[in-house]
Amino acid sequence: MLPREKVQNLVDRHLELEKELSSGKVEKKKFAEISKEYSDLNDIINQAKEYLSYRKDLQELNNIINDKTSDDEMKDFASSELGTLKSNYEINEKKIKLFLLPKDLADSKNAIIEIRAGTGGLEASLFASDLYKMYEKVSQKKNWNIEIISISKSDAGGLKEIIALIKGKNIYSSLKYESGVHRVQRVPDTETQGRVHTSAATVAVLPEAEDLDIKIDDKDLRIDVFRSSGPGGQSVNTTDSAVRITHIPTGIVVSQQDEKSQIRNKEKGLKILRSRIYDFERQKIDQERSKDRKSKIGTGDRSERIRTYNFPQGRVTDHRINLTLHKLEEFMEGEIFDEMLENLSLRAQEDELNKVN
Repeated sequence: MLPREKVQNLVDRHLELEKELSSGKVEKKKFAEISKEYSDLNDIINQAKEYLSYRKDLQELNNIINDKTSDDEMKDFASSELGTLKSNYEINEKKIKLFLLPKDLADSKNAIIEIRAGTGGLEASLFASDLYKMYEKVSQKKNWNIEIISISKSDAGGLKEIIALIKGKNIYSSLKYESGVHRVQRVPDTETQGRVHTSAATVAVLPEAEDLDIKIDDKDLRIDVFRSSGPGGQSVNTTDSAVRITHIPTGIVVSQQDEKSQIRNKEKGLKILRSRIYDFERQKIDQERSKDRKSKIGTGDRSERIRTYNFPQGRVTDHRINLTLHKLEEFMEGEIFDEMLENLSLRAQEDELNKVN
């Protein structure tokens, strides 16, 4: 059972913010912050008030049911209302518990998504390309902006690696459960015997880190420049425009060579580096907090097989929640991505609730 004082604090804070916002005396710097908190509380305030009035409402309905002067119609109505009241109480309690769970501050951030071909040779690179196209279609449907930071193509027209920045509202919270190994089972175009092959690609989703999130000292960086070996025009290959940045304390290395300008490559490299360091620090803290972290949703473990895309049977299965959707074609088109996302989010919330219960 939730402590009533915690729920009362939500109601009191909502009223306090309401008065503060209506006073017209809030500084511009604080206005956005206060408005955000007030808006968040708006999502739960009705449930909190109903939760607090439960005892009083319960007593009133029981009084009607037990009152000998009440007629049968009134008692039947009270009995019906009593069932609804108890059901709503349980629903409200769960919603409030979820609201009171510690917030992941990264949820509202943009995301950097890194897709790499894994085992399976050229077929793996084609699957990596298909995964990127899937996220691209999801982004289009949700009006997210997707911007390629780095790309390396394979001979077969697939992708060895692609790194992209996805911008919009609460992007990281929407995509963070995509990190892991994605496995595909299908008959490659080059297969003459019709045999099903299995290959894989890895996906890493990182919250985009701002300067305020991660401070990088110049003394902690080693920057090497070299001649680009990738496509991009003659000038790319004739100047030392490519950049390799090593963060000495963590050993994280980022290489960037897509741009003709060394300065632009350095900017893009630092963007990726900052997010990788931010993610590294977050995971270190999470592992210290929870020893059983690998059994939970959204571990960010890059070696964990999370999903299988079976083309011959037209199904996609997420192994973490044992959910199979028999609509693989629609899933790859970004049509039913939200169905998978909602189920993953619900399971993650249940895991968090079980920790505090």
